[in-house]
Amino acid sequence: MSKVWSNFNRREFLAKASKGIVVLSAGGLLVSLYGCRSSSHPALPTARTGQAGGSNNGRGGLQAGAPWPMFHANLRHTGLSPYTGSQNGVLKWKYLTGDFVDSSPAIGADGTVYVGSVDHNLYAINPDGTLKWKYLTGRGVYSSPAIGADGTVYVGNLGGNLYAINPNGTLKWEYRTGDFVTSSPAIGADGTVYVGSSDKNLYAINPDGTLKWKYLTGDFAGSSPAIGADGTVYVGSWDDNLYAINPDGTLKWKYPTGNWVDSSPAIGADGTVYVGSDDHNLYAINPNGLLKWKYLTGWGVYSSPAIGADGTVYVGSGNYLYAINPDGTLKWKYQTGGGVVSSPAIGADGTVYVGSYGIYDGNLYAVNPDGTLKWKYQTGSVVHSSPAIGADGTVYVGSNDHNLYAIH
Repeated sequence: MSKVWSNFNRREFLAKASKGIVVLSAGGLLVSLYGCRSSSHPALPTARTGQAGGSNNGRGGLQAGAPWPMFHANLRHTGLSPYTGSQNGVLKWKYLTGDFVDSSPAIGADGTVYVGSVDHNLYAINPDGTLKWKYLTGRGVYSSPAIGADGTVYVGNLGGNLYAINPNGTLKWEYRTGDFVTSSPAIGADGTVYVGSSDKNLYAINPDGTLKWKYLTGDFAGSSPAIGADGTVYVGSWDDNLYAINPDGTLKWKYPTGNWVDSSPAIGADGTVYVGSDDHNLYAINPNGLLKWKYLTGWGVYSSPAIGADGTVYVGSGNYLYAINPDGTLKWKYQTGGGVVSSPAIGADGTVYVGSYGIYDGNLYAVNPDGTLKWKYQTGSVVHSSPAIGADGTVYVGSNDHNLYAIH
């Protein structure tokens, strides 16, 4: 897929998506929402306050005891759960929202599931599948929520805002960026909230909703930030680069890939940073910004990598889920019935969960550590959402049939 053609479709898609219209690119590929420009939003960052509410091990400023407090489970984005996920693929419940659920769920310490919908709402769903509350933002919510140490829930929307929502569903504050926020927030050890925006900036927002700093990349910054043990923030941009930003907002290094980076980085135990690019490669970058290896898949890599307990890296590309050894060689690949832009989640037993999309495929797949199918569950439409694993093994995922699914 050429960069010019893809950029055109993405800009068209997100312009339409902001009005609730869905557009398919050539070949039926639903283009990623990350990094689409809009001239309809002012580029003046402001903070609006509502009613106030009440060492880095990969959790930083995230809620203690939460089994899956943010996109891809932790600040390193490993997607690895300490809990064994569903073994049978049986529906526990599903909750119907008013539109697509492309947002990926987060799970609080009390089992509450938080997820966004294109119907403009952030939902808080009780463990039994009933509504706890919902908060109406002004535009569609593709961003995935992050839960802070005090239970505050942070999420972005297509209106260009980062929201901080109290645990009771009331507004704590909102911060205005200059364009769409489809990036999913990360929360540092000191409570700083990091998020990318389609206005090309990576933002660092203080816990009170004021700007700490922002770093300007060369293009849309829709990738979701990951945070290393030393506080370095890693994020991808449409300018083809993976950025490493120091905690004070200065550039540490940037690594050029061969095309735009929609994939969100994941950080290995040794500090290696893994990220996908639309140049069809999965990259492994050393902590000093030098290339360790790259693995060529057959399609753009929009899925974000997950890292298993043994260092195996899992990522989606085209119609495949890839398992890549720590040395960059292929371990196995599993063919799904459609494209894989969903980012994998890994259970404690090594089972890999991932969604798929296509005309005839809207499945959540559970794949064994050896690359064989454990089970698959058919939703009512395509699955762009990335799964989350609860403490009881329930796997949560959204679908474009407007539902959040709980699979046990």
